[in-house]
Amino acid sequence: MTIGLAASSAAISAPTLDEVNKWSRDVFVEKLGHLFEHSPWIARKAADRRPFADAGALIDACAAIIEEAGAAAQIELIRAHPDLAGKMMVVHALTPNSRREQGGAGLMHLTREEGMRFHTLNQAYRRKFGFPFVICARRNDKKSILEAFGRRLGGHGEEERRIAIAEIIEIARYRLLDMNIKGAGVAG
Repeated sequence: MTIGLAASSAAISAPTLDEVNKWSRDVFVEKLGHLFEHSPWIARKAADRRPFADAGALIDACAAIIEEAGAAAQIELIRAHPDLAGKMMVVHALTPNSRREQGGAGLMHLTREEGMRFHTLNQAYRRKFGFPFVICARRNDKKSILEAFGRRLGGHGEEERRIAIAEIIEIARYRLLDMNIKGAGVAG
């Protein structure tokens, strides 16, 4: 019963796309800055590219902003993400979005062996690439994440940067969809 009430209250408070397009820059950043982990600079720049025809156009604008920012800014964006099933989860320091996303992929309830495996892979990946392994947890589960870890550890830095950025954009797409913006259409 509570779930139904929460869902209906979220629908009532969901903004329209027209409202999003008319928000002040500060409100736009406040409401959409969370789409990209600890990186409100993307929403700040996206505010200047309004109006958006739909959610896909908003995400596409954000993707273009990230591309235009260059490799150094992209690496910082990747570094803003926590390790999967890492110490941030253990000390409950993940953002609410990351906590929900990692939990949905089954990463909140790992066996000791699975936790050790994630720790080892996180360390190896960071050592090799200089940034954390990023994957859209909402499209994966523990098994597929571990498989992707193994596969991507064999990759190269430039390729991994591009893959991580594509995954970050996909994460943001899901987060935007969660906002249930009326009239925004399907995000991509």
